[in-house]
Amino acid sequence: MSEQDLQDTEITPPSGEKLQKVLARIGVGSRRDVEAWISQGRIKVNGVEATLGQRVDLHDAIAVDGKLIKREEAAEATRRVIMYNKPDGEICTRDDPEGRPTVFDRLPRPKEGRWINIGRLDINTTGLLLFTTDGELANRLMHPSYEMDREYAVRVRGEVDDEMIERLKAGVMLEDGPAKFTDIQKAPGGEGFNHWYHCVVMEGRNREVRRLWESQGMVVSRLKRVRFGPVFLNSDLPMGRWREMTQGEIDILAAEVGLQPVALPAMKLKAKDKMERLQRKSTRPLGRGERVRNLRPAHEGAAAGERPARQPREEAPRKTGRGSTVAERPSEMRKRPAKPEGDKPAGRGRGKPRG
Repeated sequence: MSEQDLQDTEITPPSGEKLQKVLARIGVGSRRDVEAWISQGRIKVNGVEATLGQRVDLHDAIAVDGKLIKREEAAEATRRVIMYNKPDGEICTRDDPEGRPTVFDRLPRPKEGRWINIGRLDINTTGLLLFTTDGELANRLMHPSYEMDREYAVRVRGEVDDEMIERLKAGVMLEDGPAKFTDIQKAPGGEGFNHWYHCVVMEGRNREVRRLWESQGMVVSRLKRVRFGPVFLNSDLPMGRWREMTQGEIDILAAEVGLQPVALPAMKLKAKDKMERLQRKSTRPLGRGERVRNLRPAHEGAAAGERPARQPREEAPRKTGRGSTVAERPSEMRKRPAKPEGDKPAGRGRGKPRG
């Protein structure tokens, strides 16, 4: 055998898929979460501590915190997405040592996998949050390379002039590097020194919108996310409520980040009826003094006393057309005029086109 033949036989393509990609796809966590768990030694493959970049196939046994992961083909094909109108006072973690309410407290429990939050909102920010059982979808939607823009309705206190707007759009230096708004539009509402604006950012950095305005000496008194990529927050989703997205809406969202459509898992009639009841209840406006029941079983961390839901102080942005929450084309997102509603921010379309 010649030396060239030996070199050809030694080069073999790697088998299997990367561990973090497999676990993200079946909904164990996002890629970023899984990579952190691998570094912490919480994941084992065939009884041995996993390493970053390790590849696995269907014959490998994967355990997270000592619990074996069931890798069924049905679970790997699941892609569900829900949208949630977050009130203030809730944090975006599963468990809080201080006992504060979390955004996961009110979500339905998926039959397979678990909900992965697509981005975060700080405790005082309200508005649109997306959750999915598909870790790969969550990872792509959060990754800066896919440039998923986020639109916020923000009320600022102080004098805003054209020069300040241009500085914020050109870019300013924050503690963690340069940042900017890709678009800023004045919105109806506000009085005196309070003014409403709609701002678009391309990243999901911590408190980025607040820090950008504060860099100009302004005070942010209200902040609400009204859009994430092609998904709009509509007025038919009250604060503190969730709604599961349809197959068509999920396909549009997945196509934005280059993923192929995956059918929603088939449900038995009884499970489907239960989900529809929960859906109808979640979209119903909160009555005065009504408490939102925790949808998790009591033995999994639900408190004995239910927490009352905060009453919304403003209406969510209006519908984007015939009940749909996903705009099909970027041009549609830019052509929706805003309607003044006193001191409330009105929903508006996407800012300037990306890229």
